[in-house]
Amino acid sequence: MSEYTTEVKDLPTIEAVDITNYLVLQTSYYTRQQMKAFKSLEAYNFFVSGWVHNLGTKRLRDGYSLVFARSAVMAKLQGFEFWRKTLKEARYVVAPMVDQSELAWRLLSRRHGAQLCYTPMLHAQVFVRDANYRRENLYNEVCEEDSPLIAQFCANDPEVFLQAALLAQDYCDAIDLNLGCPQMIAKRGHYGVFLQDEWDLLEKMVSLANEKLKVPITCKIRVFKEVEKTVRYAQMLENAGCQLLTVHGRTKDQKGAMTGIASWEHIKAVRQAVNIPVFANGNIQHLSDVERCIQETGVQGVMSAEGNLHNPALFEGRSPPVWEMAEEYLEVVKRYPPCTLSYVRAHLFKLWHHTLQIHQDLREELAKVKTLEGLADVSKQLRLRCQVQTGNILSNMPKETVTNGNSQASVLKKTVCQKRALEDCESADTLSKNKQKKRSRNPKKNFCPEQKRKFVLNPVSFNFPLQGNKCVFSLCRGCCKKKAYKEVADCPSHGLRFKTKAEKRKAEEKEQAERSTTEVERSDHIPQPLQDSRRELEEPRLLL
Repeated sequence: MSEYTTEVKDLPTIEAVDITNYLVLQTSYYTRQQMKAFKSLEAYNFFVSGWVHNLGTKRLRDGYSLVFARSAVMAKLQGFEFWRKTLKEARYVVAPMVDQSELAWRLLSRRHGAQLCYTPMLHAQVFVRDANYRRENLYNEVCEEDSPLIAQFCANDPEVFLQAALLAQDYCDAIDLNLGCPQMIAKRGHYGVFLQDEWDLLEKMVSLANEKLKVPITCKIRVFKEVEKTVRYAQMLENAGCQLLTVHGRTKDQKGAMTGIASWEHIKAVRQAVNIPVFANGNIQHLSDVERCIQETGVQGVMSAEGNLHNPALFEGRSPPVWEMAEEYLEVVKRYPPCTLSYVRAHLFKLWHHTLQIHQDLREELAKVKTLEGLADVSKQLRLRCQVQTGNILSNMPKETVTNGNSQASVLKKTVCQKRALEDCESADTLSKNKQKKRSRNPKKNFCPEQKRKFVLNPVSFNFPLQGNKCVFSLCRGCCKKKAYKEVADCPSHGLRFKTKAEKRKAEEKEQAERSTTEVERSDHIPQPLQDSRRELEEPRLLL
């Protein structure tokens, strides 16, 4: 049992109210942020002085200490009961994303329809040994609005995973084991999807956590190529004590340029084979994808990562202008500090991705500013440019009204001119360290903004281009991927090679068939005496 002590002064009355297994202390002298809550069925040892032995309204004197106890007296919810009561039947889920699903982004997503969020993936071993890591990544991000919340860990040792989970269980509603990360860092650290073949280890990790923790244990996995093996894998985790399973419908090798389309057939098979809630992950870019996925697979909820990063309002079924989401996100960051500047910068690069392909000068500026105010200033300039461009695309702009010799265009031009003018793009001094490294590896690489290919932006949302340059189908990458997959075609400009892979696969199958035919023919030409002697050698000898 852990205890939290707060000095109480000048509090005439305190009322304890039982609200769905939470005991909330209420007083007119406390603000909402100062209220404390604890999970318990009994309120024994409520005050250090021992005055109170039952629930109700009591009067305190100055100087007494109030102890709030959080105990494991409550029975741990499991499976569908956990999903219904603790997670409140969440259907729209924001995925755990390293350095990108921090508190501010989770709160923004919840404002726009997300019902459940995960913390970024936390390294169990570092979480156990480093108190600063615990504070910065979980303890300091406790927020009343950020609920329900699941904390995700990567680990490859049952004891270390258990220790980390015990340190985190009071700050979240469940603990998730990451078995789906396919990146090279996960391969070097031997965690994530690279544990999916070690079933004995995983069974021990999940069962130990399920036995010792007072919150449920969940898992996030990727699928195998074989549906049957994927189903056995999910059933093994369920039997070990997993109470909720998130299935990413891609294999270990589907990443980067080889990402491809997620298989909902695998997810559907898992959902039909297990008796715990299942979340689906993969191929989610719009709310219509969410509804279609639930209908086709029968899952309880759908998780989104990339779609949520590009459009936090995805679960609302709308695609607002990028600047609207960017400004709201910056407002949340200011309201709930601290937030690492690199996280904010990464989110702005993701939101403004296609716009920054055109406005290269502001891309450089966004990469170099060192303060939150500087990031907000660059975002504001991007908004001004996009609003002007939107007006030019959607309609013929009327003649501008000139007031005191200043028009809208002149004001915008003045604002832009105040920024640092770009020097010659071939000069190494203007390149960032990252680009200088790329130049050293490839001296012919061109960073000149004027020679970069231009995108035709969507005039409504600025989220995605209307079409890609040199695309076979003249579509953006997302639409091109779906069309190329459906028609088994290639698109060199987007790096899609569905046709090439299919032809390679057919050639390998044909070569294997020819090889087997040749072996059969060779066996038919073996002389009869040799065949008889080989048959004698293959037959087991009887020991008399």
